[in-house]
Amino acid sequence: MATMGLSNFGYSLREAGSHFRRNWSTALGAIVTIFLSLFIIGLFILGSALIENMVGSVENRVTIQAFLSDDADQSAVTAFQQEVQSWDTVESVTYKSKDQALEEYRTTMSYRNASDAVSALDGQNPIPASLVIKLKDPKDVQDVAQRIASSSSFAAIADNKSNPSGDVQYGRETVERLFSVTAYIRIGAIGLVGLLVFVAFVFINNTIRLAINARRREIAIMRLVGASNGFIRGPFLMEGVLEALIGALLAIAV
Repeated sequence: MATMGLSNFGYSLREAGSHFRRNWSTALGAIVTIFLSLFIIGLFILGSALIENMVGSVENRVTIQAFLSDDADQSAVTAFQQEVQSWDTVESVTYKSKDQALEEYRTTMSYRNASDAVSALDGQNPIPASLVIKLKDPKDVQDVAQRIASSSSFAAIADNKSNPSGDVQYGRETVERLFSVTAYIRIGAIGLVGLLVFVAFVFINNTIRLAINARRREIAIMRLVGASNGFIRGPFLMEGVLEALIGALLAIAV
């Protein structure tokens, strides 16, 4: 049985090689089709990975700022900072002083060529200190912001004690729009790759069908002399494997 299997394998391999030589143009067409299909799919998978990386980078910039009162007790601020840091959804909590906030404002305005806005401060610093909260999953931003705003510990140190929720900012509309856009981008990328895989399958399937149709006479003769279906399919399968292997290696090399 093993000898027969090896014999069939050897026959299939020889026949596949012989068909390559006799019909090199058909074989070349199949190889080129497989190569282009895999190459294009590879490009789009790479592009999807880059898009995913960019989307993740943008989402990771989402932070929550909790503004603090100028007269907030520093020990209370530190205690609340440690409390928020202990939450499972929070990655880090950073204290930003009034001076740091003012320096950031000056830098931003200088980039925008709006030095008049800085001059209008007239040496004053109206920007409050804040806690900057970065999350493990940016999609938790709304839940965490609401939790901070409803915290009695934060109400005691908030810049606006009568309305502490107004001191918890994360650009709600911008963030919601961002998550909506990134979700569409991800779905679109996955759908496009899936479509390309389907198109590649159709192309390769049609190429194999054309090869079989070109050898219908040969197949009919083999059936007349009693060849089994497995024996007939062997060379075609071997040829397909060789063409796919060559096409895949070319796609990887490029």
